[in-house]
Amino acid sequence: MRVAAAVLAGGALYWCTPPRQLWWLAPLALAVFTGVLHRRGLRAAFGYGVVFGLAYMLPLLGWLLDFLGEQFGPWPWLGVGLVEALFFGLAGVGMAWVSRLPVAPLWQAAVFLTAELLCSAFPFGGFPWGRLAFTQAEGSLLPLASLGGASLVGFGVALSGTGLAGLVALLPRPRRGGRSPEARTAWRSARLLVPALLALVPVVLGAALAPTLDTGAETGTARVAVVQGNAPDVGLDLLHRDRQLYVNHVRAARELAADVEAGRVPRPDVVVLPEQVGSWGPERQDPALRRVSERLGAPVVVGGLARGPGGELSNRVITWRAEGAGEEYVKQHLVPFAEKIPLRSVAGAVSPFVRRFDRDMVPADEPGVLPSGPVRLGVGICYDVAYDDVFREAAGAGAELFALPTNNAWYGPSEMSYQQLAMARLRAVEHGRSMLVAATSGVSAVVRPDGSVAHRTDLFTAETLVDEVPLRSSTTPATRFGAYVTWGVVALGLFAVAWSAWRTRRPGRGDDVVC
Repeated sequence: MRVAAAVLAGGALYWCTPPRQLWWLAPLALAVFTGVLHRRGLRAAFGYGVVFGLAYMLPLLGWLLDFLGEQFGPWPWLGVGLVEALFFGLAGVGMAWVSRLPVAPLWQAAVFLTAELLCSAFPFGGFPWGRLAFTQAEGSLLPLASLGGASLVGFGVALSGTGLAGLVALLPRPRRGGRSPEARTAWRSARLLVPALLALVPVVLGAALAPTLDTGAETGTARVAVVQGNAPDVGLDLLHRDRQLYVNHVRAARELAADVEAGRVPRPDVVVLPEQVGSWGPERQDPALRRVSERLGAPVVVGGLARGPGGELSNRVITWRAEGAGEEYVKQHLVPFAEKIPLRSVAGAVSPFVRRFDRDMVPADEPGVLPSGPVRLGVGICYDVAYDDVFREAAGAGAELFALPTNNAWYGPSEMSYQQLAMARLRAVEHGRSMLVAATSGVSAVVRPDGSVAHRTDLFTAETLVDEVPLRSSTTPATRFGAYVTWGVVALGLFAVAWSAWRTRRPGRGDDVVC
């Protein structure tokens, strides 16, 4: 029964991820998972956590099958899913370990988030794709992002879930003894109050913050264009279609320029193209993009692969103007086994990029803030959006608008693009900025500072979005203090583990019943 419940909880957590809008399922999934761990030993808790993690991560990462399945089979998908599930196993151990502490739901939520953040950092730079916060692109908990970032949103989900589980665990267990019925009723009510409050506080706080999400312009507005030139749905064969990606997107940009020159479309202030459109050497020459920028009378921000003077390879965004290449941003978080390849001698069994790139790409650690016409554009590339630091640093460095060039054409008509859009929506709320998502084959979108989607494209279509967006300069509490919130949650989790260890060594305290 517990194994079945763990599978059900993991499946429910997956089912609330985009493109579905069932955000309220996430706390319920955590509640069931917490219930599965109730009064379990550590070895059993690890097993239940792994089962929960597999039931969540394998369907969530189904797009890996679209990408690698035909050539490499299910092994990369199963391998990544299992590694991620091991961290859920650690979460299960930690939650069971602290379950006998007073106010246990608080500590269990902190331990779950600590394991999640550990997964986001290790191994090989981590893989934060399955974070709880990314299930909350809709609903009452999303506004928490403006206060404490993705970590606070995830903590709110977990706390609501563990609070519900604590409430249910206490309902069928009235105390017996010498107290009067009235005293027993009062005692049960007092004990139920704590988990009930813990379950409700995140939802109430999120609802209270919703009216504070400001979408107004502070430093003016900008007319923006997001160009989706489309890509063939050929999976791994896209490795050999660089020229087609370039031609498709330059053609789409030229069509936009023709529409502007004919007066059919208002002239944009900045144009954003996706990741992996261009390919440039150290001299940074691209006459076609220079000509497009000249015709548009606006900078064109384009993602692509670039080599430096020493042959080093990087994934970067370049601002093109009529006079040539301008400011650049280099991707900070490289995708393991794709842009950086650990264990290269054996990685060829699971990664096609070993043959494509003879060396790892070089990351940067500078925030991406590109002066683009009248706009200070904060940029992250594709996988960057899953990490907290990239857009936080850009907002802190003065970005007034965000852009996310990405290439999702590898993954076919899977849910991957919708999952990434949800991350972009959370980042918009987190820092109070509009977000432009420019994808080669979709989903491209214009996201408002409150996380709402003003415009979006379909998958595998050629389409250009033009819109007027607010430029904003103020910083949210999450921009200023979000990193401290993350460390605070980790500190709570580690403190709970240490406290529980200390209590188990005290005579007669090993069987305490949790409030």
